[in-house]
Amino acid sequence: MAAVAAAGSGTPREEEGPGGEAAAPQPQAPTNAPGARLSRLPLARVKALVKADPDVTLAGQEAIFILARAAELFVETIAKDAYCCAQQGKRKTLQRRDLDNAIEAVDEFAFLEGTLD
Repeated sequence: MAAVAAAGSGTPREEEGPGGEAAAPQPQAPTNAPGARLSRLPLARVKALVKADPDVTLAGQEAIFILARAAELFVETIAKDAYCCAQQGKRKTLQRRDLDNAIEAVDEFAFLEGTLD
């Protein structure tokens, strides 16, 4: 059967769908290898920030992880947009004005207007 990986090869094969065509490969879950981190931000710091809010009484590890991941994605997105602003100025180094320009240019960052003053 084509859906079964060869014994000992360690590489999975694509499974065949109902019509005989190959199904799309499924994304692999991250491995729990030693030293592999699922989050770039320290979860203890994120938890401390969450607990600093007086409205928060309990925060599960899953919620802390999701908040850390969301923060990473947010920082990555705004950094990429700010880098595009820097490239328009023919620079490779981000400056404060690049962040300001990214905040002004992207509607999703409108909530940040006036916060970097």
